[in-house]
Amino acid sequence: MVEEIFRKGDSIVLTVTDLAEKDQCFGRLDNGMAVMVGGMLAVGDRVSAKIKKVRQRYIEAIAVDVLEPSTDRTTPLCLYFGVCGGCKLMHIRYEAQLQYKQKKVKDALEHLGHFIAPPVSPVLDALAPFHYRNKMEFSFSSMRYLLPEELSLEQLSRPKGFALGFHTPGNFEKVIDIDYCYLAKEAMNHVLALTREFALANTLAPYAVKAHTGFLRNLVVRFSESREEIMINLVTSWHDEALMQRYSMYLEAGMAGQKITVVNNVTERMNTVATGDSEFILSGEGYITERLGGLDFRISANSFFQTNSSQAELLYSSILEVAGLSPADTVYDLYCGTGTITLYLARYCRQVIGLEVVESSINDAQSNAVLNGIGNAAFFQVDLKDLHAILSTLENYDAPRVIITDPPRAGMHAKALSTMLRLRPERIIYVSCNPASLARDGKEISLHGYQLLSVQPVDMFPHTSHIESVACFERAAPC
Repeated sequence: MVEEIFRKGDSIVLTVTDLAEKDQCFGRLDNGMAVMVGGMLAVGDRVSAKIKKVRQRYIEAIAVDVLEPSTDRTTPLCLYFGVCGGCKLMHIRYEAQLQYKQKKVKDALEHLGHFIAPPVSPVLDALAPFHYRNKMEFSFSSMRYLLPEELSLEQLSRPKGFALGFHTPGNFEKVIDIDYCYLAKEAMNHVLALTREFALANTLAPYAVKAHTGFLRNLVVRFSESREEIMINLVTSWHDEALMQRYSMYLEAGMAGQKITVVNNVTERMNTVATGDSEFILSGEGYITERLGGLDFRISANSFFQTNSSQAELLYSSILEVAGLSPADTVYDLYCGTGTITLYLARYCRQVIGLEVVESSINDAQSNAVLNGIGNAAFFQVDLKDLHAILSTLENYDAPRVIITDPPRAGMHAKALSTMLRLRPERIIYVSCNPASLARDGKEISLHGYQLLSVQPVDMFPHTSHIESVACFERAAPC
């Protein structure tokens, strides 16, 4: 029995053979015993670890030291690596990250979806692995997370009661007060610094989650690569017109020559979601415009848009490639957001229908259709779990030969999936940001007479554990 050999607190040595979720890695002891070990490790690391728990078939441990580093290791650039939790793979060479992500998709399809030898292609890599995000959400907090090197200091250089940055993993109260993020555009880091300066100079109180007090909640910055426009959205608990005008002027003075628009979203909700119930435009147009695939897209503060513009074009071309569209086709685009995929495909088929629950996204999608002179795209606001309720309206259009579905991380709602399968399209293109959800929903799709033809992973988020995939299912059984 394992319990007779190993005890909690014992030291062990193992080689890491695979990465898992939530800072966990997998390895085996020299005697073959399986170990789940926590820590920022790489495949091939030989590590010493301390046992936390002994289970019947495996051991849980925490890494103490890397005895022999893997050849996949590299030095992370970020000062906050290992604390922030965003860039969990920055210590791994980018080429090795791509191999890990391909394996992650393949393993999920095999073990969760029960697909045999799933056709997963090599990951399409990012040309720019750093400074690629076009949207950053920073949080304010009245509880600053102290970095390890600060714990032994008698006097701190920063106030403990103010932070602007990222939440520590699993903690919705404490925030790391960061100066620079290697995933953000340089202009975004500039906005971050200016906002911190303004908040501290004006002694503005950050939001306290448990007490439900404080003014500053979130700073959301969006960037257009094609036009180099910036949208700054300060989310607050109430609107102070005079203060917000001073903030806007401070930003404009600090970013002279940069085209910006500043908005203030306001909410009294007792949560940390970075959206508001009302919005005030302080300067500029209140939106930015991005160009993808020869099309222009207006993006407002709370609308969904792919967070990596250059990789989004690669993603959309992958969708188009496997959709096999003809000029006579009707296409449904589920969870269409601001209509980026919808309008991208509209030029290759007779008509395309976009469905989305967020009203501002639908408004943006309709505006984007007009902006680009596209007349064969229609958009409807509907919660996709209620897709069946809108089918009578959709009868005014032809039945879809192809359905694109790009659900949130949790995957498709069971009712939405069931209704989609009732429509019996020839092809289903499932765009997924979560291999586990793809595997679960893909299994259900395959049980209804569809064959998995291909899976193309696209690296939208270098240095993180996330991976986007385009899976193509084709109907094998007759209608």
